[in-house]
Amino acid sequence: MDELKREIDRQIHSNRGKNLFHESAMFSMEFIKSGAGLSTRLAGLTDEQLTILADYATQKSLEEFCRINQYYTFDPKATDELKGIYIQLFSAIKQQGGPGTASPEAHYENLRQWLLKTNPFAGAIYPGMDQDLEPAHCHEYSAGLQLEILRLGISNLVEPILDIGCGKQGNLVQYLRSQELEAYGIDRFAGGAPYLYQSGWFEYDYGTLHWGTVISHLGFSNHFVHHHLRNDGDYLKYAAIYMKILASLRPGGRFYYAPSLPFIEQWLDKTRFNVISHNDNPGQYGSSTIEKLSHEAIIKQ
Repeated sequence: MDELKREIDRQIHSNRGKNLFHESAMFSMEFIKSGAGLSTRLAGLTDEQLTILADYATQKSLEEFCRINQYYTFDPKATDELKGIYIQLFSAIKQQGGPGTASPEAHYENLRQWLLKTNPFAGAIYPGMDQDLEPAHCHEYSAGLQLEILRLGISNLVEPILDIGCGKQGNLVQYLRSQELEAYGIDRFAGGAPYLYQSGWFEYDYGTLHWGTVISHLGFSNHFVHHHLRNDGDYLKYAAIYMKILASLRPGGRFYYAPSLPFIEQWLDKTRFNVISHNDNPGQYGSSTIEKLSHEAIIKQ
């Protein structure tokens, strides 16, 4: 299985950054020459092992798609459909005698149609672009930079803490835990630690009156702005999750995020939430802090 996974890695790397919507895509994207006996090795796999291999290929493909465009979103149904594409491919190789007898054109057309179905905006922006795409400028920022941008002092953080879109390594979560704070993170590619949960922000159960602090740096609110500005954006879905996040805060809890969301912050109930905006750097995105007012604070108003 390990060698088969390495072969999947090599295959994905060989087509890294290729534009599925370029006119020459079906001719430029091909299967690399694999090690001897690939079909034999696949033939020896049980259905359960073949599914595990398809899960691995699906995860690696999703990481590559999001490396190119961080605004791609893939819900559980889309992920299952992509997995089905890989099961179909592996079954064809297994039954027909190797990747040379499976059709790369059919496979990459399946991927293109799946991407059009799950993220239709791709069909509007990529056909006219180059054959090789530049990746999105998206990084997993250091804990120190995130704390600075969000105006966060760790002595003021109320536990438990949730970092939404924490990144694969969860840099900020790791740092907060090193300071003996109860911190957790969610990200669609997170893993490797029991306090980093692999989940999208649409699927995660935030709970009610649970978190003392919620954080998201260039994560949830960045995508919310993107959908707010798009003509076909799913901004209502993001607004619903935004309100769920606020509902998950304990009285006195705070939601820190960047960039700011003035188009929804202005409508928050001022008897329930205190909005603090930081937009003092012209030309740069701002950050916001939403505090859920405690009962005592509401009485004083």
